[in-house]
Amino acid sequence: MPTGNLRHGGKVQFDIHMLPAKHGDALWIEYGDGTKRRRVLVDAGPINAWQAISAHLDKLPDDDRNVELLVITHVDTDHIEGVIRLLAPPVAKWLIQPQEIWFNGYEHMRSGERPLGGKHGEFLSALLHRRNAASWNKAFKGEAVMLPDSGCLIEIPLADGMKLTLLSPNRSKLLEMATQWERDVAAWEADPGDLESGWEELVKTTKYHGSELSLGPEDITDKLQKQLRGHDGSKANGSSIAFLASYRGRTCLFLADAHADIVCDSIRKMLVDGQAFLKVDAVKVSHHGSRNNITSEFMELVDADHWLISTNGDVHGLPNEAAIEAIIVGARSKPTLWFNYRSKFTEPFERDARHGVEFQTRYPGDGQEGLRLSLFTPEQ
Repeated sequence: MPTGNLRHGGKVQFDIHMLPAKHGDALWIEYGDGTKRRRVLVDAGPINAWQAISAHLDKLPDDDRNVELLVITHVDTDHIEGVIRLLAPPVAKWLIQPQEIWFNGYEHMRSGERPLGGKHGEFLSALLHRRNAASWNKAFKGEAVMLPDSGCLIEIPLADGMKLTLLSPNRSKLLEMATQWERDVAAWEADPGDLESGWEELVKTTKYHGSELSLGPEDITDKLQKQLRGHDGSKANGSSIAFLASYRGRTCLFLADAHADIVCDSIRKMLVDGQAFLKVDAVKVSHHGSRNNITSEFMELVDADHWLISTNGDVHGLPNEAAIEAIIVGARSKPTLWFNYRSKFTEPFERDARHGVEFQTRYPGDGQEGLRLSLFTPEQ
C-alpha cells in the first residue's frame, strides 16, 4: 500500500501511516475535515531508514510543510536517530516545519534541577536548544511531558478538534531513565545536560548531518500467559511518551515502547463508573509487538478493532509470537492486525484463525513497504 500523502476528496480523515522505519517507529498522522489537512509525526526510525522516511516527507508541497506536532517518544535509536537527521540541517532546510515538538531531555527527567540525555538524547537536546527552543514542549510550558504527580490525566488540544490524552510517562519513569542517561554520556567526560558538549559531539558524528551542522484478556490461556513477560526493564522504554489521539469520534492509542503498567494505570483513570474497558478504533502496539510490553490486564482494559505493529524484525526478531497470539486470543473484538512489512517475522500470522479465533491481517502490497490505516472510510 502506498505511503504518500493521500486525501479522500475533501472528506473527514484520520489516517495513520506506518512508514517503513525498519525495526523502529515512524508514524505519520493526517487528519482534517476537508478544508484543511493537519499532520503529526511520531518518531522517525533509525538512521538506516532515513532514505525512506525523507522520501515520504519530501512529497509535501514546498508551500505546505507545516506539522502541528512532532513527538519524539524516547531516546532509543530506532525512534530518535531519524529525528536527529531531520533536525540537523538549518531550520530553513527542514523537510517539515513543526509548530511544536515534544521531547523529554535530561533537564526534564531530573525535573527542575535544570542541568539535559543517552547520547542520542544529548544530540537532540542540543539541536532543539539551538534550532527551535520556543517550540520545545510548548504545551507543557517548557517543562517535562509527563503525567502530573496528582494522578490526573492531561488533555492537549491540537488544531481543528484533535485531542491527545497523555498516558505515559510519569515522574518515576523519567527519573529512572535519567540515571541511565548519566551512564550513557559518562564516556564523554561531560556532565549530562551540557548542551555545548553535546553539540560538539554531534558535530563529530557526521552520519546525521554531513557538513551542514556547522550552521547551527480472560481468554488468554495459562500457557500463553506464562510466555508474556509483561515487564520491560528498559529505562528508555519506560520514559516513552504515549497518548490517546481522538478526532471526531475516532481514536487510536499511540504507545511507542511504553511500559504496560503505566499505560494500564492511565487507562483506568479514563474509565467512568461502570465502564470496564476503553473502546478505541486502533492501537499502535507497544515496542513493536514485544511480549515484555503486553499483559492480560492491558487486553482486558482495551477493546480495539485494529492493531498496528511497526517493525521488519531485523534487529530483535519482533514481533514475538506470544504477544501477537495474546492480541488474537485476548481481543474483545475480532482483530485486524496491520504490519508495515511483509517479512519472515510477520508472515506467520497471515491466516484467518488461531486457537479457533478468527482475525484478519493487512500487509503492504507486493514489493512495497509501509501501510496506511484510514479510520474514516472514503464515504464518510
